[in-house]
Amino acid sequence: MQAETAALVVVDVQNGFVNEHSGHVVPAVVNLVREWIAVRRPVVFTRYHNYPDSPYERFFSWTRLQGSPETDLVPELAELAEAAHPVIDKTGYSFLNPQGEELVVKEGWTDLVFCGIATESCVLKSAADAFERGLAPWIVTDACASDAGPAVHDAGLLVARRLIGRGQLITSDALLTPDQENPC
Repeated sequence: MQAETAALVVVDVQNGFVNEHSGHVVPAVVNLVREWIAVRRPVVFTRYHNYPDSPYERFFSWTRLQGSPETDLVPELAELAEAAHPVIDKTGYSFLNPQGEELVVKEGWTDLVFCGIATESCVLKSAADAFERGLAPWIVTDACASDAGPAVHDAGLLVARRLIGRGQLITSDALLTPDQENPC
């Protein structure tokens, strides 16, 4: 990993996605964000917004996350987000919407380290999009969860290994403990 050009991307850790299946990941994400901020590395947050007649509503009949408080970042991260780059608001799965892409190019990031919710959708799609753009995607496995449960989280990690490479999935400890293979 190229530490000097790596950014931590906190995906959709919002009130509406935190439940009995995903709530356990919030402290891990908070710790990761604090560690990155402490060493002055860039952090960016995403926030998903659903809308009337969205594909999620049309194809899944899913109407949640159309307003506050569901769309708000969890309280534990709200203050930390103020110290980060602007929050990337999105209406689709990926961080790499036009605003996210512009930020990556402007900042010269080559490595994107993803954590957050949901492993099998927004985290995975963001990582796959980064891979397809020639960026190095990383998924922090113990700082991701699925609001649909652990089996869906595990399925997301299984697919991620196939899409972006087994070596791109790391733990918080591996990310935060520098060694010769991982200089972060």
